[in-house]
This record gives sequence, structure tokens and C-alpha cells, in this order.
Amino acid sequence: MALNLAAARQFHAREGHLRVPRKHIEQLKAGALSGRQDGADGPAVVKLGTWLGNARNRAAKLPEQRRADLDELGMRW
Repeated sequence: MALNLAAARQFHAREGHLRVPRKHIEQLKAGALSGRQDGADGPAVVKLGTWLGNARNRAAKLPEQRRADLDELGMRW
């Protein structure tokens, strides 16, 4: 989940919004990946549009902190 949130933050920093097309894939820069669970050090690819769409569909079930993190980026629920 942290990888997905890092991808959302990177997209927001670059684009200034979080209106991500459903098929968008975000490639994370290696520096944005501190503490990756899979132990890899290189760039990672995140299906950001799919992840955000699923988060919207499951908004009521998301942990409060996850909703707050996405709200901070201007998430459109």
C-alpha cells in the first residue's frame, strides 16, 4: 500500500491533481521507494489509475488514515 501511496504522491507533485485515468501506470523513481517490501532498489511500476478507482469504490471500508492521505492530495471521491 505504501508503494501505491508513493505513486499517488509522485503523480500529484508532477501534475498538480489526482484525476488519474483508469489505465494510467505510474513508474516510481528509485528515490521514492525507501523501505520497499520486496527488497528491490530499482524503479517500480504501479497501476495507479486502477488502484485509485478501487479506492473510490471501497471508500467506506478504507482505514481513516488512508482516506486522510488521499484527501490531502485532493482525491475526488
